[in-house]
Amino acid sequence: MAGECFFFLNHFLVYSVDEFMCREESRPESVEDDILDILDSPTTEGKVVVSASSSQKETELFKIIEKLQSSRIDEQRCEFPPPLKNQILRIGGDLPLIVPPKLGGYWVDPPLERLTDVSPTTSHVGVDPVSYDIMERDSEAKIYHEFFCSRYHHSFTAMDPSIGPLVLSVCLEDKDKKLRVILRMKECSLHGVFSASLFPSIPSAVDLAKMLCDRVTVSRFESVSYLKAPELITAFDEHRVSPNFKFGVLYQKDRQLTEEDILCNSEESELFKEFLSILGDTIQLQGFTGFRGGLDVCHGQTGTEAVFTSFHERQIMFHVATKLPFTEGDPQQLQRKRHIGNDIVALVYQEGSTPFLSDVIKSHFLHCFLVVRRLDTREEEKTGGAVYQVSVTARDDVPPFSPALPDPPIFTDNCLLREFLLTKLINAEISCYKAEQFSKLEFRTRSLLLESLQAELSTRSQCMVGDPTLSTTSSSEGIRGVSEGSGGFIENFKRAIRVRSHSFETLGVPRKISGTASQKIKTCDKDGDSDKPPGPLQTLSDSLGAAERKDQQSPHEETHKDKENVTL
Repeated sequence: MAGECFFFLNHFLVYSVDEFMCREESRPESVEDDILDILDSPTTEGKVVVSASSSQKETELFKIIEKLQSSRIDEQRCEFPPPLKNQILRIGGDLPLIVPPKLGGYWVDPPLERLTDVSPTTSHVGVDPVSYDIMERDSEAKIYHEFFCSRYHHSFTAMDPSIGPLVLSVCLEDKDKKLRVILRMKECSLHGVFSASLFPSIPSAVDLAKMLCDRVTVSRFESVSYLKAPELITAFDEHRVSPNFKFGVLYQKDRQLTEEDILCNSEESELFKEFLSILGDTIQLQGFTGFRGGLDVCHGQTGTEAVFTSFHERQIMFHVATKLPFTEGDPQQLQRKRHIGNDIVALVYQEGSTPFLSDVIKSHFLHCFLVVRRLDTREEEKTGGAVYQVSVTARDDVPPFSPALPDPPIFTDNCLLREFLLTKLINAEISCYKAEQFSKLEFRTRSLLLESLQAELSTRSQCMVGDPTLSTTSSSEGIRGVSEGSGGFIENFKRAIRVRSHSFETLGVPRKISGTASQKIKTCDKDGDSDKPPGPLQTLSDSLGAAERKDQQSPHEETHKDKENVTL
């Protein structure tokens, strides 16, 4: 046994050292010393190259393992581009709030070339809070609930061979003599209103569908006779609508350049606490009954405090890095990264003049950062209060979003700053959903949910008319939380997978899932953020009850894997 262990150890050492040295040779030369020179901070120590000679294999084992463990952190370090030394980028002697990465991929607002004068005494443009309109993620999501559910209407389903499942709803508005129609497809929902006087008789479902989309090829629709169909359809239409949002909050001190530096901050300055009070109220998580944003409110495993606020009938939970658990000996701070790294938008508060690099926080989900810096006391003396400067950065495929930054991007009124930041954060997340990565995932989620909806309505309608060939479907008839909508982006995707699997079982289609795949699905279910209301089409899966019960479980029962590395 000892011989086998020694052989394995030698094999591991040779492979690990070769891999480590290859990574070192392929890593591009960093220009971190340039930015450190600008900030008058000491230079970093060079890397120690580990020898691969056989005489050092055993003595340097733990040192090599430590190096390999930190290789992921090394890969996360970003390069600050040399143009920082250019005087045009300096703002009143300070560096800008945000610097785009050397390889690009991010836009910055305001552009660096505009940041030549940010005096708080200059005129402000476009800071009227009346213009701070919150974007709607799906402006037509509530049409069915508003115009159909309170009126007599019919719904129909079909499976088009070219464009997939279709769900059609038709309502005759006697008062206005209008036909209102909604056609739900994988790509989108099409809504149309037609004057009834245009038709000698009520058109068929096929004719109405083709009037909205000429790609429809089906020759027949099935009528929906299931009594609870309006609830299922409403849940599908509003699955993207949610009054709840969660955002990360990072605390960047002076001369902090890397992800691990920022995430390792645990102490909060009085200025940072003052800024947090602008965002919302510091609440005790134990027993908290509002939207928790994935934080533990029972066992204290995600800290004892958080920042929460209500804003224009929306609930917002902030994942403040300094309030999340700090793990000694973990430079990556995965307990913090698992929350902030899975947010889509984060806010960065800066103390000092060290710029924030757009891609310094490595995450598949984070697409946008709002950076806020409190200017020095000289500027505060001019205005008689706190002075904050704001900048925004997002990935290139994220469309610009309102409200526009004032010119210059300076705020001297805390109430105005709060209104601006919260509106900007919400609109940023909604805009991020249009990015390529999220739009593809949303399309897949919608496709799965629509497929399940069409199958469920068809099956239950046949059961209602007494089709003896169909067995009784799921016994869980209650639909809870439909009117609230789930709105959780990743949560909706996971529920769609569960719903689709159960729907196939209902129709007698066997599931073919390997043991490995099954384990992965169980892991995803445990990672789900279940604090939001239940997802659409809940009656299709009895397993959703377990997801609801998980809301009260300890995060220790969840996987601690860094979910930002999971590809859906």
